Amino acid sequence: MKLYLKTALVFTYLILSVIVACSSNDDNTSTYESELAQLSLLKADIETLANTSVCNENFECKFIALGSKPCGGPWSYLIYTTSIDVEQLKAAVKDYNQKESDFNVKWGIPSDCALTIQPTGVTCENNTCVLVY
Repeated sequence: MKLYLKTALVFTYLILSVIVACSSNDDNTSTYESELAQLSLLKADIETLANTSVCNENFECKFIALGSKPCGGPWSYLIYTTSIDVEQLKAAVKDYNQKESDFNVKWGIPSDCALTIQPTGVTCENNTCVLVY
């Protein structure tokens, strides 16, 4: 299952690269729409990976800040467990957060500047990770 997910993520990144390359202008700049689509696909891949997590006595529930608000801080917190490739998830989230930050600056994206409350922990209840505030 993990090999399938890694293959699917690599394939998705390759497809995204082709889409962005094909949609670029002659001066190699991308459009707002293509960059937004790329961000959406990256986020969907991250969420898919996190959602394959298994919550039980063998794996620890964790969370990670996801997204980059224009005023600073994350948009949300993503739950996952140690049943997945945690390093792969962390690298993908770091890449996504940086790309969203760059996107926000490039396109002057507005924000409500409200702080997203960070959870104090995560528990496993009925085989489901639940954020604790």
